[in-house]
Amino acid sequence: MVQPRSMLASTPVESLIPPHALASDKEDRPADLDDALQAGLLDQPAHIVPKYLYDTLGSSLFTAITQLPEYYPTRCEAEILQDHADEIARHVGQVQALIDLGAGDCDKAEKLFPLLRPESYVPIDISVDFLLAAVERLRHRHPSIRIHPVGQDFHQQALSLPEHIASRGRLFFYPGSSIGNLDPAQAQLLLSQVCSLCPGGGLLIGVDRVKSRDILEPAYDDALHLTAAFNLNLLRHVNLQLGSDFDVQDWKHVAVYDEAHSRIQMFLQAQADVVVNWPGGQRSFSRGERIHTENSYKYTPENFTQLLMSAGFTQIQHWTDSRGWFSVYSARSPESRH
Repeated sequence: MVQPRSMLASTPVESLIPPHALASDKEDRPADLDDALQAGLLDQPAHIVPKYLYDTLGSSLFTAITQLPEYYPTRCEAEILQDHADEIARHVGQVQALIDLGAGDCDKAEKLFPLLRPESYVPIDISVDFLLAAVERLRHRHPSIRIHPVGQDFHQQALSLPEHIASRGRLFFYPGSSIGNLDPAQAQLLLSQVCSLCPGGGLLIGVDRVKSRDILEPAYDDALHLTAAFNLNLLRHVNLQLGSDFDVQDWKHVAVYDEAHSRIQMFLQAQADVVVNWPGGQRSFSRGERIHTENSYKYTPENFTQLLMSAGFTQIQHWTDSRGWFSVYSARSPESRH
C-alpha cells in the first residue's frame, strides 16, 4: 500500500528500503558472496565483479569522475536531455513512477522532475549508505514526490520493485551508459526484465557510442588519476569484505580499448610479484599480471536499437549530442507481452 504523503514527511527514509538492503559497506558478507569473490581471484585470468567499485567512497569518486573534462558522457547526456527535452517528454508520455537504475546521487533523475512530473520516484542503487544520503536531500527539496529507495544489485539478481509501486505509468531511467558494464547478452536479459516490469510504460536510457581510441581511453584514464583511485579503491573494499591483504601500492590502474569488441576494459595490474592472502586462501600474482574489474561496451545506434527490439521494446526513438558521441533512447513497452 502506498503511504500517504503526509506520512512520508515524518517517516525515516531507512524504513522505505527493504530490510535486507539496509546493510552498510561494512556488512558481513554471506558465504556465497565470499565464495564468488575467491573464485574470481583464483580464476585465470583473475577478475572481480564491478559492484565492488561502489562502496561509499567509490560512489563519491565516481561522482567526481563525471565532472572531469575527459569524461564526456555526463556532459553529452545532459546536452541531449536539455536540447531535446520537449521531444523526449512527448515520447515518454505520462509518468506515474520514475524508476532510477543505479541512481547514485540521484542528481540526473532530479533534473527530470520538472519535465516529467512523476508522482513517485524509486531510486535503486547498490551503495545503500550513499543512496540514503541522496534520498534524505531529495525529501527536503521535493516533499510532494513519494520517494521509495531500494538497495539492490540488479546486475547480479532479478530486478524487483516494491509492491506498492503503481504497475502503470512506469518509466525506467538508466543514464550514463551504465548498460555498457554488461556484455550484450547480459544487457539483453536486463532490458527484457525492465520491459516486462513496465507494461504500457517505457525506458529512457543513455548509451555511449563507438568512437576512436583517442577519445575513449582518456575518459577512463584521466590526468588527475581519479579513475585510477576509483579502481584501486575496489581493493580496499575487497579487503574489508573478504579479509584479504591487498596493498594498493602494489597495483596500478590500466584502461584499454578493445576495438574488436567495442569495449573499454579496466584492470588492476601488479607492479611487482606479490602474494595476496585471505582467510582460507591465497593467490600469487606475477609482475604485469592483471585483475579484470570492469567492461564498458560502446554501441552504434543500429546495434543498440536492435538490442532494445530483441528485449521486447517498440516505438524506439533516440537523440544524440552535437558531436554524435552519445545517445539517449526512449523506448516503449507493449501493454501486454505474449
